[in-house]
Amino acid sequence: MTATGLTRRPQLSEDVATHLRGQIMSGVLAAGSFVRLEETAAELGVSATPVREALVTLRGEGLVEQVPNRGYRVGGLCREDIEDIFWLQGTIASKLARRAARIITPAQIEQLSALNALLRDSVSRADVEAVEACEFEFHRFINKVAGGKKLAWFLFGAIRYTPARLYASDPAWGEESVRSHDALIAAFTWGDIESVGELMRRQFVDGAERLVAFRSM
Repeated sequence: MTATGLTRRPQLSEDVATHLRGQIMSGVLAAGSFVRLEETAAELGVSATPVREALVTLRGEGLVEQVPNRGYRVGGLCREDIEDIFWLQGTIASKLARRAARIITPAQIEQLSALNALLRDSVSRADVEAVEACEFEFHRFINKVAGGKKLAWFLFGAIRYTPARLYASDPAWGEESVRSHDALIAAFTWGDIESVGELMRRQFVDGAERLVAFRSM
């Protein structure tokens, strides 16, 4: 999904919500600012309806509040909120990774290596969309190996609050992501379950620290 010209689909409001959620989490839309319906629709190349539906969704999540006769205002987001969100993500992802480490096969480890090679190439080409997609696929593969459908469902809900495009646009983050994946793959190869869990957890700690730093700029 790009910032403009969102693809028209029945779930278009979900795409708009994802875009706005990312802007709120990254601080591009600052606390107290108003999300202008028509301006947002024009920016994204959509009608006002999916924007309105997206704002209703975000209101339910506590990210915006409706102000009578004025529209939707962005709510506050403190450092503790960000740390809590990433703690939840890291806790679930670490448990799934540990579970995967107990059953992963050499062939699956090779597939993980291939996915990280694609990420490395995307980072070297500064292909932001490809970096975002490769990062997602790498973690999705681990979750599929783990087989914890319910946990993966909760994790998917939590990662909605990760401004993935912000990270994918940062070359330093991309290089660090490739390195951390290499270490994770090595731990999978050795069958080191504790290291797998800790390495996965650290990725989310790093994500929280980077987001806090970006919002402070």
